[in-house]
Amino acid sequence: MSRVKMGMMAGAAATAVVVVLELVNTLGGPWFTPFPNLVAHMIGMDGQPIVGWVAHIITGVVILGSLFGYLCPRLPTDTFATKGIVFAVGAFVVMMTGIFLLGDRATFAGDGGFGVVAWLLITNVVFGIVMGMVYGRLVQREKRLAREMAAGGIPAH
Repeated sequence: MSRVKMGMMAGAAATAVVVVLELVNTLGGPWFTPFPNLVAHMIGMDGQPIVGWVAHIITGVVILGSLFGYLCPRLPTDTFATKGIVFAVGAFVVMMTGIFLLGDRATFAGDGGFGVVAWLLITNVVFGIVMGMVYGRLVQREKRLAREMAAGGIPAH
């Protein structure tokens, strides 16, 4: 399996975890402005959070997952979880730059502000940890299968 495919699978798992966190925030509070609502507001579709959810899922799986799969060997840390954190914090910086450049004054008004920025950073770090760990497991599995095939063994599955 290619690194990009493994990255997309890891991105799907990490996105699922972040979606659960966002659902807890949305349905239990909301304590902070949910990211999908923020995305919908930024593209001028207030009241249509489904647009933000779709953009959130596509970004996590397709864009960030495949980019992580490509960049992971080049990231400067030793473990997959820390590579995921470094990648996710970098993505957070890019995301916040975009939000601050494209958003209007109302983007962080009301219940927004520092709490929303902190929430986005926390969810990005969780995303990075999960993505890195899942990607690491997939890489280890691929290496194990390659060793078994090279040794003349037949994989069990």
